[in-house]
Amino acid sequence: MALHPNFPDSPHAILDPSIRWFPADEALRASSFEKLLPPLVPELRKKVKAWRDNGYAEATDTSRSLLNYWFNIPHLLPQLDGTTAEFQYYFAQREALETIIYLYDVVRVKDKYDLMRFDSSGAVSTGMFDETWRRFVIKMATGSGKTKVMSLVLAWSFYHKLYEPESELARNFSHCPQHHCVRPHLQRLSGPAHLLCRPGDTGQWGRRP
Repeated sequence: MALHPNFPDSPHAILDPSIRWFPADEALRASSFEKLLPPLVPELRKKVKAWRDNGYAEATDTSRSLLNYWFNIPHLLPQLDGTTAEFQYYFAQREALETIIYLYDVVRVKDKYDLMRFDSSGAVSTGMFDETWRRFVIKMATGSGKTKVMSLVLAWSFYHKLYEPESELARNFSHCPQHHCVRPHLQRLSGPAHLLCRPGDTGQWGRRP
């Protein structure tokens, strides 16, 4: 299973949907690429890329402000030697959060019927899912930063509910980590000391004291 010749070395680089990894030899990309990816994924990646390239158009002010703060503003962190280095999220983390916000803010997905519009495979149907409520699932590899994505989703939901009058999101959350090692990590990332606050009407985001 080879990588596309233009696949970047950096985990922070924004990936074009056409060069993404898939579980087959590179020679089969033209004929089998979308067939071997999970349903909904190929079309959603294209839509989210176009939305990102268009400056997150149609997102709420809160969502756009947070996305730009997290992903488009340099974050310099102090190092042990007294210098600073820029912190960046992995692209996998960025795309995961962007996809959730795109589906909620822009597409306004309410249930499984709304999600089916992104299925280009014909392999799934609404009858395969019992849920009648909105459910988004993110699948990420071990070590790719799933827990951090969870904390960003919680922060986004909190401030979306706080600042957007029509928001249906929550300001209270129940953490259900599968492993006891994840629980303190998630609490550290999403606890009060690590949530973002918006002081006054400056439009700036910063860490809560």
